[in-house]
Amino acid sequence: MKIIEYEDKYLEDVKDLLVELEEYIVSIDKDNLDQLHPEYRDEMAILDLEEVKNNHGKCYVALDNHKAVGLIMGCIFPYDEYDYLDYKCPKIGEITELIVSKNVRGEGIGNMLMNKMEEYFKSLGCEYILVDVFAYNENAIKFYDRHGYHTRMYTNIKKIGD
Repeated sequence: MKIIEYEDKYLEDVKDLLVELEEYIVSIDKDNLDQLHPEYRDEMAILDLEEVKNNHGKCYVALDNHKAVGLIMGCIFPYDEYDYLDYKCPKIGEITELIVSKNVRGEGIGNMLMNKMEEYFKSLGCEYILVDVFAYNENAIKFYDRHGYHTRMYTNIKKIGD
């Protein structure tokens, strides 16, 4: 297994990985709010990679026999003027995507990808790393817990009407 920086020749693999993740998220969404839009496969990877490019980010892929079987994307987003009013605003890297194909889970690929992104963020002077995790994704929550991450914020939702 090899971890490399993203190259355009892996775009179709990245699209497949993003669809695999979204299908999983849709399957565990107890609120039935997530969807796999017909344009998701063609558009999401482009949007994610553009976000990485525009926000001091990186995308790394895990290769197995020249095929991307995992990926991680991360960015360093700027603060806005409101943030400075009530927050110390340390330099923070944010993991925006982490996907390991179900066919190769349990082989340490997620660990390798996390280590690579953490090294990148450290090299840029980040003090913290932030990751949003879908509340129903218990496997991801356990994974991040094992890597020393902890919950800082909660988002609550309530359906009204009907």
